[in-house]
Formats: sequence, C-alpha cells, structure tokens
Amino acid sequence: MKKVKERPNALPLYRTMLLIRNVEESLIKLFSDSEVPGFIHLSLGQEGVAAGVMSALDSRDSMATTHRGHGHVLARGLDLDLFFKEIMGKAGGICGGRGGSMHVADMQMGILGANGIVGAGIPIALGSALAHQVRGTGGTAVVFFGDGAMAEGVLHETLNIASLWKLPLLLVCENNGWSEFSPTALQFAAKLKDLASAFGIPHTLVEGNDVAAVDDAATALVAAIRSGTGAQVLECVTHRVRGHYEGDPQKYRSATELATGIEADPIRRARGALVEAGHSPSVLDGIEHEVLALVEAAVGRARADVQPDFEAAIADVYTPAAAPIESRA
Repeated sequence: MKKVKERPNALPLYRTMLLIRNVEESLIKLFSDSEVPGFIHLSLGQEGVAAGVMSALDSRDSMATTHRGHGHVLARGLDLDLFFKEIMGKAGGICGGRGGSMHVADMQMGILGANGIVGAGIPIALGSALAHQVRGTGGTAVVFFGDGAMAEGVLHETLNIASLWKLPLLLVCENNGWSEFSPTALQFAAKLKDLASAFGIPHTLVEGNDVAAVDDAATALVAAIRSGTGAQVLECVTHRVRGHYEGDPQKYRSATELATGIEADPIRRARGALVEAGHSPSVLDGIEHEVLALVEAAVGRARADVQPDFEAAIADVYTPAAAPIESRA
C-alpha cells in the first residue's frame, strides 16, 4: 500500500488530543467520586479544535477560553500538575485552588482565563489584542467561544471594534450545534459568516474534527493577522459528546445525533491518518500509554496536595478599600 505523505506535526497533534481526552476521562471519575468541587463541562469530541488552533500560536500570543476550556489550556501547555491541583481545589493549583474548572488562568503562558459566563472571554481577548497592538508585541489574541455566544451582544460589539481598529484578534467559534440544552438554530437567526461579513471581517469555515484542517486554517489566519490584516473569524464545526455539564442526561438529544458525534471522533480520525501514513498501531498505542501514565501520576500528586487554608483562599480576592479622603489630608 502506498503511504500517504505525513504532515510534520502529525504525531504532536495526536499526542495533544490524547492528553486532552485522557485528562477529561479521568475527570469524569474524579467528579463522580466527589474529588472535584463545583461543576465541570467537558470537551470530549472537540479535541481537534484545541490542538489545531494552539499549534498555530507561539509564546507572544494570548488566549481566552470558555467554561469548556480544559482542552484549550492543556493544548497551550499548562503544566499537568498545576492543572489537576487547580481543578481539584488544592493549594498547589495554578490559581491556588480558588478558580477551579471554570477559572483556570496562567498569565505567564498568556492564558487569560476560562470563564463561566457565555461569551465573556470575547471582550477580554479584544482588550488583549489592543494591548498587543499598542505595545507592538507582534502577538495575536485568540478567543474561543461556543455557538451559543453568537447571539450575545458582546460578540457583535467586539467584531465592530476589532474591525474598526484592525486588531490582531482571532475569534474561534466551536460550533457543536448546541446552546447549552437548545439547538443553536432555534435561538440565533443568522449565520456567523454573515455576522462577520457585516463587520468586514473574513470568515473561514473548517471541519473541526479534522485536526490537520484546523491546524492549517489557524496557521494561515494567524500569519495573516501578524501581517497586519486585522481580525479573522474561524468557525470549526464539531461535536459535543457529553452533556452541557457533567451529569447532564442529555434527554434532549436523539440517539442518532449522539452516535454521529462518536463516529466523528477526531482522535480516531487522526489515528487512521497516521496508520495510513505508515505508523505502526503499536507505536500509537505506546503514545497513548505514555500519556495515560502522565495523567495518572498527576492525579496522584493532586490527591496528595492539601487544600488552601482560609487566609490563602481569600488572598487577592478583594481589593483593600481606599482610605477616606479626610484621613489622607
């Protein structure tokens, strides 16, 4: 059989998707066993978008994500120990265990934070794009949002300012067809392509379950942004395998649609391409075993960590009140 030419970063992309998948599958059990406080929202089935877009970035860039952002921060390279400790509310977490699943941030890596409010990361990334432009960093700000955010006014306002000021901003829509529990088609009348066009911003549509296609599109768009063209919109059509939140029984989805999502698995698709390119299944299994061992070890270290004490938990949460004017005289 003639081998298919392989892209140079095919194995790293595959490994990144496996890391996201194994981490989130471990979170299912940890959450079920009450080892994770609060809610978690998983991105199983959407790994191709996170891996493909993050592959196009470098250390100059910044990124804001959503409540479904585990994959984005892991693909960006967030330390696995810091990640698990944060999600499990431990003192050694990247935010001291105070943020949890929906507020993971690492400013040193340009991770501006996950966000529990639909669309709320969009203006944060807009501000970061303005900072890149004013400071001349050469960086690009990237924001992930779901199709449920397309009806949010803040997206429309951001498209307006980004276009007017030609800001270095890449807006990435993970379109899985669902706005929490409702089909997006029932709550947003327009198409993202038309919305972007109304503000003069180029729109690119890509198959989000094809990590190579996402990587190619994101690389081209980031290169265009760095050349000074201004903002770009990348819409990735993908599937959300789990419910809106972990524990959601998904009674609002048909068995056919759920099966379609599983069949479109981006990891299975990438593995097929690697085998077709000549990689031995045993080698690919070895990568999966190596990733699984890393995840299990990180979970063990997170379990062994302590919870933050009260003083540490409230540190930096509140800004000290300003002294009364008369006392400053």
